[in-house]
Amino acid sequence: MSGKSIKAQADSSKLAAEAVSNLRTVTAFSSQVRILCIFEKVQEGPLRESLKQSWYAGLGLGLSRCFMICTWALDFWYGGKLVSQGYMTAKGLFQNILILISIGHGIAEAGTMTMDLAKGSDAIGSVFAVLDRYTQIEPADPKGHRSEKLIGSVDIHDVDFAYPARPNIVIFKNFSLSIEAGKSTALVGQSGSGKSTIIGLIERFYDPLKGMIKIDGKDIKSYHLRSLRRHIALVGQEPTLFAGTIRENIKYGSEEVTEAEVEAAARVANAHDFISCLKDGYETFCGDRGVQLSGGQKQRIAIARAVLKNPAILLLDEATSALDSQSEKVVQEALERVMVGRTSVVVAHRLSTIQNCDLIVVIEKGMVVEKGTHTSLLANGPSGSYFALVSLQQGSKSTQ
Repeated sequence: MSGKSIKAQADSSKLAAEAVSNLRTVTAFSSQVRILCIFEKVQEGPLRESLKQSWYAGLGLGLSRCFMICTWALDFWYGGKLVSQGYMTAKGLFQNILILISIGHGIAEAGTMTMDLAKGSDAIGSVFAVLDRYTQIEPADPKGHRSEKLIGSVDIHDVDFAYPARPNIVIFKNFSLSIEAGKSTALVGQSGSGKSTIIGLIERFYDPLKGMIKIDGKDIKSYHLRSLRRHIALVGQEPTLFAGTIRENIKYGSEEVTEAEVEAAARVANAHDFISCLKDGYETFCGDRGVQLSGGQKQRIAIARAVLKNPAILLLDEATSALDSQSEKVVQEALERVMVGRTSVVVAHRLSTIQNCDLIVVIEKGMVVEKGTHTSLLANGPSGSYFALVSLQQGSKSTQ
């Protein structure tokens, strides 16, 4: 298959997988026929390519067979002529014919394998493209610093950053921020201001284009990355659960933990009570991506998983934004309990959830425009960015 055909097949497989995994959305919008039409259209390219290659394969096979039969006919005619003239014996003629038949079959069989060889060549090319790809961030650098314990201070100094997929869109330019160890720091601002990007930089999902990120005074690049991430826990807006039991999901990422520790983490995360009410308790199957549980239940299990890890740095990226008021209250209580005594970085749109943070940082267009406590920022009055954000949310609530 050609590169275009392979890409088209990959696109059609991706479309089919997305349609199946998002079946409820497809059904809700009555998009079954539209998805089928798109799938048929995507298949047109591979179909044309396959038909063209079939013609080439058939033509090649036909020519090879024709050449083989013509060779046999020529051998019989010319060999018979040589035998009649006394230049060759009948035994030698038959030996020559058998040799030609054997060679002809070998050549014909080799001809039929050309398509398979071409397919294998394209497939192995894509495999080697992945294997030969250079990783800019080495997760297991043997020379990296391994820290048994972190204090948890984070310093972002004069950082420039743009996502590799969109290099022309600059997120940060000379951005600096200090996060004190053992304190809670909230990042607030409009969507797209760069709050979640800070989370990604601390986790070192990406490296900055310029500047430096330090953890406990050391450049984050000097750490053994896997060792560093053992001291960092992340709870996102949509928690990722695996197709296993609740116990397995809580223990995920933690080594050699006891049942008592699992239960203690669940209690801290306000998850033990609802787990105990389930028929199978901690052995309850979560389903693919946790579909058997509600949003609040999944979030509390994710928090319990983070608690069990006992991280020095806790990253909360919109951890309550997708929850209803009741679930948000329960999860928020769990988060406030977990954040005590550890470095916590909280990204939030609902400002009511971060009022008790030690420091609130307002970010606009990749720049820090204000920082302080909830009370001190409100004291800036209508001219302050934080005051405007709070007023906007309170106005929306009063309208509702």
